[in-house]
Amino acid sequence: MPRTRYAPDRGLTARMVTTMFFIGLLYVVFVGVLLALLRGAWPLILLIAGGLFVAQFWFSDRIAAYSMGAREVTPAQAPELHGAVDRLCALADMPKPKVAIADSDVPNAFATGRNQRNAMVCATTGLLRRLEPEELEGVLAHELSHVAHRDVAVMTIASFLGVLAGIMTRVALWGGLTSRNSRDSNTAIAVLIIPLVSAVVYAISFLLTRLLSRYRELSADRAGALLTGRPSALAAALTKVTGQMARIPTRDLRRAEPFNAFYFAPALSGQSLSRLLSSHPTLERRIDQLARIAAQLGQAERG
Repeated sequence: MPRTRYAPDRGLTARMVTTMFFIGLLYVVFVGVLLALLRGAWPLILLIAGGLFVAQFWFSDRIAAYSMGAREVTPAQAPELHGAVDRLCALADMPKPKVAIADSDVPNAFATGRNQRNAMVCATTGLLRRLEPEELEGVLAHELSHVAHRDVAVMTIASFLGVLAGIMTRVALWGGLTSRNSRDSNTAIAVLIIPLVSAVVYAISFLLTRLLSRYRELSADRAGALLTGRPSALAAALTKVTGQMARIPTRDLRRAEPFNAFYFAPALSGQSLSRLLSSHPTLERRIDQLARIAAQLGQAERG
């Protein structure tokens, strides 16, 4: 990773490596099961698995940005947003990403990109309308941290592998059932076992990505606050965004909910869900961490 002035996070790096290792291992085992049960369809299985993985790695950031309605803007079209990103990139000593705006009243922001050279940072019109300049810089510093630490790329790939297991299940079953050996006992066993294995793969990958997602949000809060030196501004933005979510129509929130793992704050807080399934840590935990950072920075200044 190119050096930046963002505070490094070895805990995040270790979690990203561990998550990718276990999800990759899970995926390899899953493909191995498909190949063992449906030997006649192995060329199709390998072709589809390899093709989808390569396509996901190269195009996932564009797919995510398009799905969330991001539209790249020039400095003339969004001078204040570009100015904030310029200041933060200079402060962090990192390349400036593409800057985009999503036309949505849901107050949020997100970052995409598999590396710093093709990254994009996007804010919604609802966020730009509601936040003060210092609060907006706090949110953008948080999002740029995802780019600097590359955890946004890891999250995108890790999330996709669980979905890919489901796609591969349908492809494998179709290929096995339509092959010349479709009447043998292996195919009958496959019809029973593959959906079960696929469900297990999806469930484990889902839990692993949720664990990583919650930690990376805390890491981005910490790195963004340390970069700007204004954790109180980020805390104010978090409080304001979370409070404003309650005023957004539920229909709009549900439309944004599938992309919660990418957002600065979840579109739906998931109060009815267990913390194990949440994509973000609780607001209280994030605010407490920022309060501790503010206290540490205050002590450093007095010292």
